[in-house]
Amino acid sequence: MLRRCKKVIVIALKYFIGILPQSTRNWLKQNEALTHFYTRTLQKAGLFYGFPSKEKLMQYYQNILYHQSVEIETMLDVNEQKFDQLDILIFPSSATDINNTLASIIEFQNSSIVRRVYFIDQNENNFGLSNVYTIKNFQSYFSENSKDLKRPLLLINAGDQLYEKSVQVFLRTEQSIDIAYCDTDQVEKHTRSNPSLFPDWNPDLQLTTAYINSGVLLNKVEIFKDLIVEKSIESIAELMAIAWLKMPNIKVQHISYVLVNHKQENKLLKQILSKIGRYLTEIGANVSYEKDAAVNNISWPVNGQKLVSIIIPTKNHHELVENCINSILTKTSYKNYEILLVDNNSDDPQSIKSFERLAQNESVTLLQYPYPFNFSAINNFAVNHARGDVIAFINNDVEIIQSNWLDLMLGQSLRSDIGCVGAKLLYGDGRVQHAGVVLGYGGGAGHAHKYFPRYHAGYLKRLVASHNFLAVTAACLLVEKSIFNEAGGFNEKDLAIAFNDVDFCLKVNQLGFRNLYCADVEFYHHESVSRGLDVTKEKRARFLHELAFLQEQWKDHIQHDLSYHRFLTLKRENFSLKSTEELNTPQIN
Repeated sequence: MLRRCKKVIVIALKYFIGILPQSTRNWLKQNEALTHFYTRTLQKAGLFYGFPSKEKLMQYYQNILYHQSVEIETMLDVNEQKFDQLDILIFPSSATDINNTLASIIEFQNSSIVRRVYFIDQNENNFGLSNVYTIKNFQSYFSENSKDLKRPLLLINAGDQLYEKSVQVFLRTEQSIDIAYCDTDQVEKHTRSNPSLFPDWNPDLQLTTAYINSGVLLNKVEIFKDLIVEKSIESIAELMAIAWLKMPNIKVQHISYVLVNHKQENKLLKQILSKIGRYLTEIGANVSYEKDAAVNNISWPVNGQKLVSIIIPTKNHHELVENCINSILTKTSYKNYEILLVDNNSDDPQSIKSFERLAQNESVTLLQYPYPFNFSAINNFAVNHARGDVIAFINNDVEIIQSNWLDLMLGQSLRSDIGCVGAKLLYGDGRVQHAGVVLGYGGGAGHAHKYFPRYHAGYLKRLVASHNFLAVTAACLLVEKSIFNEAGGFNEKDLAIAFNDVDFCLKVNQLGFRNLYCADVEFYHHESVSRGLDVTKEKRARFLHELAFLQEQWKDHIQHDLSYHRFLTLKRENFSLKSTEELNTPQIN
């Protein structure tokens, strides 16, 4: 009853704020403390941008678990085990309840699919259990099994528990896979809750957050021996990060089932991320640990000789363009750039004069594109006139906030394995407009964490941590010119207006590059102010045509976005769990 009363009060508060004059609401939004309080209150009441209440989420998760159990039963009936047995190695942690961990393994030991269980304990305590061995460190496992490393090794932490049939699922991992990992959850009042539904292998997210830290299977143990011994690996998260840095071609599989109840390692996270940071420093990165967010902020050195061509298309709207270009000229610390302002049939006299005046600056070149509006064609045209090694696509309604934006984004884009680099874009009131693109939203694509508060950590810290997405928006996008040309630029024939940036990023990804959302860089973005909304019949028809092209061209990615999870909703951009109805709705074919 009390909970219902609170919800009614919050609804009344939301209604009251909604009827305030727009100027008053804008003034209130400038106060971050008030905005924080308001959005957190909405979230707790289940009213935060459509985010379900805690009770609803619990219902959704129980249904997901049932759905998972049905799939697992089917898989176990159909697929044969790839190995007869595996070993389990338990890492020490801040959790002390090792007995619960061992108890969850006993069932598997009795079925003979677990050969031995190893527990890392420097004191080498003996638990008096058959097939349970204590060893001093991870390296000791290899000396204990020096002649037999052909068996998979499952890694968990003390305090974690395996669920029924977890080991059977791991044993069905294809032998060609080097490492496999699963999703995890927690237990609250004897009920499974708070699942961590991970993306498929996301190397940069591992470097910044250490998101994988339990439920990891080493399928080919022998290939990791030298690395583990040489680097004195002490945690699962560290192993995942360092193994990829040293062996970037290892095959990593995400098993999209919740197979481990994982105790959070908050006390050890800083230590783990710091050690990952030290390895990154050895290969030339600059790393700082962000205490409040508990993430690694990673930047990469830039070559000051690299010329960056900043492309800004526009038609009229001189106020926006002046604000955009002046913010670049006055706030950008990296100075080796040129600005290509592309005028697409401006007919406002003030705008024409303004653009000519801006072009008097030696850093600004005015290009004329006297053809019908086609966002893809305009940008391709500008790239052909660009002198830079790196291209920066910037919308005319973007405003620079921080002076090191180009240093940070350029450093990421110059990494040999990175293609497109995007940034965090904010509405004028501080809410998130873009923090990476997720395929499948609305049947096409949408922006991750849209409308979340600027300071919010996001799901799995994915708002505050730089990591990989299949696509980022071209409202602010950096890419090397050579990669742009190799990918064939933007598709001006089929995607003149919408989804051209998504299509381009997917083509870059197809070439073997990872795309990256750079959480450390923020811009203000007054989205689509200059273009307006697609409300006419003609614009609506064009949008649907371009959506249909995207769905056909990239059907597999829309059905399975590697940076998302199949049990997360596609109805809203808030990383909520799928509802029961959505879970049972067939996907687009």
